Amino acid sequence: MDIREITDKNIWDNFVTAQTKHTFLHSWAWGKFNEAMGDKVWRFGIYMGDSLIAAALVIKVHARRGNFLFVPHGPIGEYQVSSIKYQVFESLVQKLKEIAKKERASFVRISPLLERSEENGALFKKLGFRNAPIHMHAETTWELALNKSENELMAGMRKNTRNLVRRAQKEGVEIVTGTSEEFINAFLKLYKETADRQNFVAFSRSYIRSEVESFAQDNHALVFLATYKGQILSSAVIVFYGDSAYYHQGANSNANTKIPAAYLLQWEVIREAKRRGKKYYNFWGITNDEKNIKHPWYGLTFFKEGFGGHRQEYARAQDLPITSRYYIIFLIDAIRRIRRGL
Repeated sequence: MDIREITDKNIWDNFVTAQTKHTFLHSWAWGKFNEAMGDKVWRFGIYMGDSLIAAALVIKVHARRGNFLFVPHGPIGEYQVSSIKYQVFESLVQKLKEIAKKERASFVRISPLLERSEENGALFKKLGFRNAPIHMHAETTWELALNKSENELMAGMRKNTRNLVRRAQKEGVEIVTGTSEEFINAFLKLYKETADRQNFVAFSRSYIRSEVESFAQDNHALVFLATYKGQILSSAVIVFYGDSAYYHQGANSNANTKIPAAYLLQWEVIREAKRRGKKYYNFWGITNDEKNIKHPWYGLTFFKEGFGGHRQEYARAQDLPITSRYYIIFLIDAIRRIRRGL
């Protein structure tokens, strides 16, 4: 195995999007976004001979609790043979250890885009990893295949969801899209309102703005606004990458709650994804404990599942300790998870 940095955007994105499993978290644009946020980024290709068989986006995350290296939803590759998969991860881990020591990172965290299984769990354990105390990105997602007609997709919804989409249409809810400063600001205003109301830690304004701008450069992002009588009731930031559309950020107003604007917004996102030729709509994270009505994501999960689709579970985030400071960070992250009710 040979690991080399990839500096060509087309080589990178063409390889990543050619893989059966991939998300926008391993796109070239996601790396550019993290660079814009002040983080250091590496894009490694893992080669067997002259053949590129895997790609790994590595981000040095600066955090108050301590710096660490992070591989979001990666490495990306086709691992048909278990021994090859192990070699890929083993080679990457050695490289990451070298970088971590040079960059004074306390640990390495990987959010792998591998299915949750005993085999994959054993792979990480053999390499010295342990389950992370908290997730970084969605590990249980809700995904909708788009290989059906609009009528069939509508018929596949929960009856109440379908009725609410149609009701929003009849009530005169309108959906508009864009990526201009006006659209970003409209989302940010609603996003802050949502965070204050639901008491969650919101991403910063610069974070949301940089994310939209990074993907909008290639027409891979849209801000959706659902308006009713001139008032914005619902909004979402949608990322289009590879074979999927992703519902990555959302916000809703507490005004006119009887108007089901959010339902029509999601339906229009689905229609836009189909127009772009996407195979899947990824509603992003849901709870893996849907019977727990006290879980903070219970209502959101119920909402997403109403549109039809299937659950996808990925392996838990994995940590590789580099220095003894990691164990202090582990405790801090565990407390954060408990406080969030996750």
